[in-house]
Amino acid sequence: MALPLSSKLTAVLFAAGEALSKKRLATLLSVSLDGLTDAVNALRITLTDSGLSLIETEDALELRTSPECADVVQSLRESELSRDLGKASLETLALILYKGNATRGEIDWVRGVNSSTAVRALLMRGLIERIEDPSDKRRAKYRPTVDALAHLGATTLAELPRYAELSPILSAHEATQALASTDV
Repeated sequence: MALPLSSKLTAVLFAAGEALSKKRLATLLSVSLDGLTDAVNALRITLTDSGLSLIETEDALELRTSPECADVVQSLRESELSRDLGKASLETLALILYKGNATRGEIDWVRGVNSSTAVRALLMRGLIERIEDPSDKRRAKYRPTVDALAHLGATTLAELPRYAELSPILSAHEATQALASTDV
């Protein structure tokens, strides 16, 4: 049994966790922009009283929690922020600090596991920020914030322990990875 297009749209928007252009969504779902519009309309009906909202601009769509659920979502965020960072988040933060900035794919590759939860925890705490990747506008990079350095008692990245030793190793690793991906 094939899923309705609106269900596939929901899955893609949920998995992305960010706004996606309508053009990209149409390509991913193998439909025309008119077909996407029909799926958006069907999804709006499905989302009624669901706790989720579909945010739409002229050229993009994003799945978000509905304003009516703000108090519950706020409680979740507060409970997450009250917990200590786990090992995965600390590894991810260290990687971003010593590399300077990194894509999610690079973080996942170095750590060997999916880092979505760790990246989210660091973003929520304001320890990293998301920036556009200058080499590929469709991809994001994460970089440390001033708050991250302040929490660590450093004024520059160079003040981090063993920074001069470890930062070049990550850069060399990245260059090796880039070379390996072009050989494939």
